[in-house]
Amino acid sequence: MARRRQAVTIRHVAADAGVSLQTVSRVINNEPNVRPEMRDKVQASIDRLGYVPSIAAQRMSGSRSYLILALNDRERTIADWRARQGTDWVDQMLLGGMLECGEQGYRLIFELVDTHNDHVERELAAAIAALQPDGAILTPPHSDNPKIIRTLAHHGIPLARIGAQADAAGDDLPGTIVVTMDDEGGARIATRHLLELGHARIGFIAGPAEYALSARRVAGWEAELAAAGHAVDGLLAEGDFTYASGAKAARALLDRAGRPTAIIASNDQMALATADVARDLGLAIPDALSLVSFDNTPPVRFTRPALTAIDQPIAETTATAVRLLIATQRDGGMPTEPVLIPMGFEVRASTGPAPRAT
Repeated sequence: MARRRQAVTIRHVAADAGVSLQTVSRVINNEPNVRPEMRDKVQASIDRLGYVPSIAAQRMSGSRSYLILALNDRERTIADWRARQGTDWVDQMLLGGMLECGEQGYRLIFELVDTHNDHVERELAAAIAALQPDGAILTPPHSDNPKIIRTLAHHGIPLARIGAQADAAGDDLPGTIVVTMDDEGGARIATRHLLELGHARIGFIAGPAEYALSARRVAGWEAELAAAGHAVDGLLAEGDFTYASGAKAARALLDRAGRPTAIIASNDQMALATADVARDLGLAIPDALSLVSFDNTPPVRFTRPALTAIDQPIAETTATAVRLLIATQRDGGMPTEPVLIPMGFEVRASTGPAPRAT
């Protein structure tokens, strides 16, 4: 029977290069305190032997796990997966996080936790004990949850909080990075686009209050309308990011006297619901109602008409969070101010000139 080929290990590399295991480990981990000629010598042995570093080898120094823990909301994530409605927040988060981790020699571990679980501290403590991550990424609404923030900080885990409020509980703790997409700026761009098309009554369907980003988006919409001299009274409705809530909010806006001629919805599901309500009411898009969405997930590109959308740079935001967490491990220090990632904007067929008054 043929013998199984022995795997190449860090010890083989050290023996081939004639250096210590610690030197090979420092080269693998791209640490700065290695002479260039020694780095080249070790790298030549790695290439010659076909050695592929493992996390176990990277952990030899004992100070790092080379794992980044990404936490997302359990209830909403599972509901979206089961509904199979094309929501791609998690996909984009994993894309940005995994690619950046791969570039840096790390691994991304994805975990779901329940914001409303009374035992969340115990749940997190178990994950930390098992994984010993070098850092954690918190997504909304966890990024503003004091219990989760303080539990991770208590265990000494550096945090990157995506979409967090600048003044949320936990900002006084060391090891906290805030990376956020420019939600207010995105709402401003969308509102300005509609104003330039001649719309004055621009409705807004907000997300739930537990998400800090919801208030920022409302603030951007209000600011642009106020700057243009237009009132917002009666033009704001709230949903919870689900299709059903979007339909309810859209009907409340479109059934009122002096209905809006344009609506901005805070996510794609609520925007798609708004489009369906408009059709039920006989309002053609964009002739009678212009519509803008947040997210820019695949469904809004293929509906008819395709929806104008604010594009959330989720992958770029997560990659930035990973990069900053790893930089704190390698170089020390971290940003003291929130890192703001600009939103994109895709104009499609769902927005047009404001209808003439009759």
